[in-house]
Amino acid sequence: MQPLTQLCIMRLGIYGGTFNPVHYGHLLLAETCREQTGLDRVLFVPNAVSPHKDHAVTSPEARIEMLKLALGGHPAMQVSTLEIERGGVSFTVETLTRVQQDFPNDKLFFLMGADSLEDLPTWRDPGKICQLAVPLVVRRAGSAEPDFGKLAHLVDSERLGEIRQCQVTMPVMELSSTDIRQRVAAGNSIRYRMPRGVEMYILGNGLYSSNRIGADG
Repeated sequence: MQPLTQLCIMRLGIYGGTFNPVHYGHLLLAETCREQTGLDRVLFVPNAVSPHKDHAVTSPEARIEMLKLALGGHPAMQVSTLEIERGGVSFTVETLTRVQQDFPNDKLFFLMGADSLEDLPTWRDPGKICQLAVPLVVRRAGSAEPDFGKLAHLVDSERLGEIRQCQVTMPVMELSSTDIRQRVAAGNSIRYRMPRGVEMYILGNGLYSSNRIGADG
């Protein structure tokens, strides 16, 4: 990824995932984080090979194109091909290290769902992840507060307090990439689950109609 010209210190959100395909749930999560925590920019970082998924994934080119269609030129949202260019299994700690190198003066935030918080201590070098970027933990409206105690052995009390204060509440939206792939394979409608441009790209290119259906968010 070519570093962008840096004019000032910014609050930069990093949103990694397979995005197979991207849908309104992904977009709402990013926009909610941007709005509630004052992010200047959010980078969507599609992975090359996820360490948490073992199913066949649509080509990087297709997932990048769908993300670009979904973002529709939003001035604060951008697609980064960092992990795809690096290739191989995509580890968050490596991605955040590279982003910090490219934007050394920015304050980094890592967007993640409350369910991912449960697994974070098992990821590669979780303590360094929390040092490089503040986890922005997103929970659904009406759900219980995430158990931030799981991070107590990874960070000091000051950092843990900052993470608690930065949690984000998102409106309930029951969407998943798994369901969208299954609907396409079954010949069912996927209208209103993603921007129209992404829907037409999927149908026009025959995506997911014969792919093996796996599970991802």
